[in-house]
Amino acid sequence: MAATALDAFTQARDFLLKHRTDYTTAYRDFQWPALTEFNWALDYFDAMARGNDATALHIVAEDGSEVRRSFAQLSARSGQVANWLRAQGVQRGDRILLMMGNELPLWELMLACIKLGAVMIPATPMLTPDDLADRLARGKVSHVAAASEHAPKFADLRGRFTRIAVGQPVAGWLDYADSATAPADFTPDGPTQATDPLLLYFTSGTTSKPKLVLHTHQSYPVGHLSTMYWIGLQPGDVHLNISSPGWAKHAWSCFFAPWNAGATVFIFNYSRFAAPALLKAIEQHRVTTLCAPPTVWRMLIQEDLRPWAARLALREVLGAGEPLNPEIIDQVQQAWGLTLRDGFGQTETTAQIGNTPGQPVKPGSMGRPLPGYEVVLLDVDDNPADEGEVGLNLAVRPLGLMVGYEDSAQATTNVMREGCYHTGDTATRDADGYITFVGRADDVFKASDYRISPFELESVLIEHPAVTEVAIVPSPDALRLAVPKAYVTVGLGHAPGPELAEDILSFARARLAPYQRVRRLQFVDELPKTISGKIRRVQMRRSEAERSAAPEARGPLEFFEEDFAALKP
Repeated sequence: MAATALDAFTQARDFLLKHRTDYTTAYRDFQWPALTEFNWALDYFDAMARGNDATALHIVAEDGSEVRRSFAQLSARSGQVANWLRAQGVQRGDRILLMMGNELPLWELMLACIKLGAVMIPATPMLTPDDLADRLARGKVSHVAAASEHAPKFADLRGRFTRIAVGQPVAGWLDYADSATAPADFTPDGPTQATDPLLLYFTSGTTSKPKLVLHTHQSYPVGHLSTMYWIGLQPGDVHLNISSPGWAKHAWSCFFAPWNAGATVFIFNYSRFAAPALLKAIEQHRVTTLCAPPTVWRMLIQEDLRPWAARLALREVLGAGEPLNPEIIDQVQQAWGLTLRDGFGQTETTAQIGNTPGQPVKPGSMGRPLPGYEVVLLDVDDNPADEGEVGLNLAVRPLGLMVGYEDSAQATTNVMREGCYHTGDTATRDADGYITFVGRADDVFKASDYRISPFELESVLIEHPAVTEVAIVPSPDALRLAVPKAYVTVGLGHAPGPELAEDILSFARARLAPYQRVRRLQFVDELPKTISGKIRRVQMRRSEAERSAAPEARGPLEFFEEDFAALKP
C-alpha cells in the first residue's frame, strides 16, 4: 500500500484523538480518509505493532489465569496463522465462519483472515445446528474454524467446507495447533481494495429472519474511528467491552476501536455474571474504559458501588445495545462521579450517535451525530422532520455503512432509498442537536390514537425498586384498540403477586401521562431475548395479538388495572 494511504488513515485517527473532548471541532472538521487500497491488518496494525511490546490483548479467567499478548506478538502470530490457513486452501474472497468464545485464537484468526483477504462470518457459540445450517448455506461458507467443543454441532451438516478445530484435536478436523509450525513472515497475494468484502454479519433478528450484512475493508476497520471517538479511547488505555463473540459490538469494541487507538483489549471471562467479581477484575487490572449493555449496568447498580469509587481507574463508562434509562445514569453518577454515556449504532454501521467525552449529557438523550456521520430525521414521506417531531427514520450517509444486505436486494433498496440509509428507528431531535431514541419503528404503537413509545414507559417502570427488567408491548383492547402492557422481572426479595402488581401500576400511573397509562402487567421469570441479548418485543407482541381470539384469557401472574379498586378508571 502506498504510504499516503496509511498516512491518511493515521492522520484521521490522530485528529480525533487530539480533539477527544472538543466535539464541535471534531464534528465540523473531521473527514474520512480517502483510501483506494487498504488492508487494516497489514498496513496499519503491522506498522503500529512493529517493535511495540505494549499489551494488545489481555484475557483473564475466573480462576485468575491470564493470557497476554503484545502488539508485536500478535502481528507475528497472525502472519503465521495466515500462512497456515493459505496452506489449508483458504484464499482471498473465501468465506470462513468463526465460532469460538473469548479466547486468544479468535483474535489471531481475525487478524490472519484480514491479511489473507478472506471474508469472515463471526458466529456466536450459542448457535444451534439449524442456525449453522442456515449460515453455511446463505453465507456460502468454504471454511469453518470452531472451538472443539462445538464440533458436534457440525456433524450432520451438509456441504463441503474445511473444518478447523480450535482446542482439543477432533477426528476429521484440521488441528489449529499445527499453525505453530508455519513461518511468521506473510506476503499477500496482491493488493487489497478498500472496497473488498471483509465481514458478513447475520443481524440479530428481533423482528424477522436474520439478514446478511456485508462490510468492507474500510467500512468497519476505518469506520470504527467514530466508535473510538465515542468511547473516548486513548493510546495506552485498558478497555473492557462486555460482549459475546459473533456479534457486531464485539468487533466494534473488542477489536477495531481499541486497536485503532493503540489501547489494550481487556477480556474478563466468566461462566456466570457476578457483579463483585467483575468489579474486582476492573480494579485489579486497572481498566480505564468500560462499555457494557444496560442489562449489566442494571445488575451492577444492585450493588453498593460507592466503596469502589476510590479503588477504580475508570475514566470512561458507556452503555450500548439498548437505550440507557436515566435511573441507571443517575446511580452511577452518584456512586462514582462518572457520567455513564449512551451511544447508538447498528450491525449495518459503526457508532453513529453518541454522548462524547467532556460534553453535556441530557437525560434520556443518546447524544449527537458522531464525526463523519450526517443524521437526518425523516417523516413518513421521507421528508425532513421538524425539530422535536418524531421522525420515522434516522438516515445517515457515512463511510462506516454496510455495502448492503447480500441476500436481499429488495431489503437493501428499501433501506437505502432516497440516497439515505434508513435505520428503522424513531427519534426526536432538540434545538441543540441532541437526539433521543423513541423506539424501533415496529415497536412504537398506538393506543386510543396516541403514539406510544415502549422505551418511555419502560424508563419509568425500571425506576421502581422491585423491577429489574421490563418490556412494554401493545395488548389488544376492544375500546382502545390496544393498551400498554408491561412484562416485568423482579429482583431478589420481591414476590410477584397482586400486591406488587398494584404497587407497580400505581407507581407508573403517578409518573406517566394519562394516555401512557400501563393498564396490564405480567410477571415473568425472564424476558425473551435474541442470542445477542436484545429484548424480543416482537415475541411478546405476537403473544398479545393471539389474545384477540380470547380477550378475557389471563396468563399466569397477569394483572389488569381493573383488578384493583384504587386503579379503576
